[in-house]
Amino acid sequence: MAGSVAIEVSHLSKIYEGMVTAVEDVSFQVSTGEVFGLLGPNGAGKTTTLRVLITVLRPTGGTARVLGMDVIERATEVRQAIGYVPQERAIDRFLTGREHLQLLASLYHLPKDLAAVRIEAVLKLVNLEHKADEVARNYSGGMKRKLDIACGLIPDPRVLFMDEPTLGLDVESRLKIWEHIRQLKARGITVMLTTNYLDEADQLCDRIAIIDGGRVKAIGSPGELKSGLGGDIVTLTLAPGDLDKVEALAQAVKGQAGVKAVSTRQNVLDIRVASPEATLPPILGAVTARGCRLEFVEYHRPRLDDVFLAHTGRRIKED
Repeated sequence: MAGSVAIEVSHLSKIYEGMVTAVEDVSFQVSTGEVFGLLGPNGAGKTTTLRVLITVLRPTGGTARVLGMDVIERATEVRQAIGYVPQERAIDRFLTGREHLQLLASLYHLPKDLAAVRIEAVLKLVNLEHKADEVARNYSGGMKRKLDIACGLIPDPRVLFMDEPTLGLDVESRLKIWEHIRQLKARGITVMLTTNYLDEADQLCDRIAIIDGGRVKAIGSPGELKSGLGGDIVTLTLAPGDLDKVEALAQAVKGQAGVKAVSTRQNVLDIRVASPEATLPPILGAVTARGCRLEFVEYHRPRLDDVFLAHTGRRIKED
C-alpha cells in the first residue's frame, strides 16, 4: 500500500570477527514503492547493510524488518518476498538467458506453467526476448546485467535489493539499466540500491541515505539534501606552484562576510557562499592580496558531491 513502510532499520550494527565495525547505529525507513539509495564509497557499510536485509548476514545489534517481518525471526518469509541483484554477476557463460531463469524458477519452486509466464514477462521487461536462447558468453556487459535483474525478478518480488546495479558498465548500458529501474518503480516495486555513483543516486532515487564509515550521515531526497546546504559553491583552483599558500588563503577566505564553509584538497578550495555576486569580489581580493595565481574559477549550484563533502569532510570520488 502506498505510504506504508516496506523496510525499517533501527540502530543496526554489524561487527565482524576481529572487531571490525562495518555498520554502526544505522537507522532509516523505506516507503512502499520508493527507490531508496545507500550512497557512499567502497567500504562505507552499504553492502553489509544490504546483506543483513536479505537475511544473509546476522546483525550484531539493532533490528531490521522487511514488509513488517523481522529478518532474523522470519528469514524464510523475507526471502520469499524479495528479489536480489548482487554486485558480482552470477552468470554461467555456458547457459542461455532462458536457462538461467528456468534454473532460478525451479529454485523458487515455481509451478512449471507459472514459471514459463514469469520468464517471458521478465525477459520482456529487460528487453532480452531476442537473446533469450543465446548462451551468456555472447552477451555484452549490459546484457549480462539485464539478465541479473531478470533473475532477481523471477519470484515476482515486492521488494528488490540491488547492489551497485551499474558498476563497471558503459554509459549507454547504465542509462538502459536506469530506465529498467524506473519501470520497476512504476510497477509498484520497492527498490533499494547501493551505489557510489553520484549521478545515479541523483537521477534514480526518491531518497538517499549518505553512509560513510558505517554510519548514516544524512537522509533526504536529492533536492532536499542539496538545498539543505544553504549556499552555492565557488571553486578556486590555484597554480600547482602555490600549494604552500592554500591553507593561508583558506583562512583568509573564511573571514569574509557571506562565506559559510571552506574546504581544501591539494591546490583547490571549495567555498560555500550565501551569494556569489556579493562574495566573489572579496574572495578574489584575498587571492590577489596573497599573491596566489588562479588557474580556474568555477561556480555551481550545490551537487550531491558537495553534500557528501559537507557531511563527511571528504569527497566520495577520492575513494
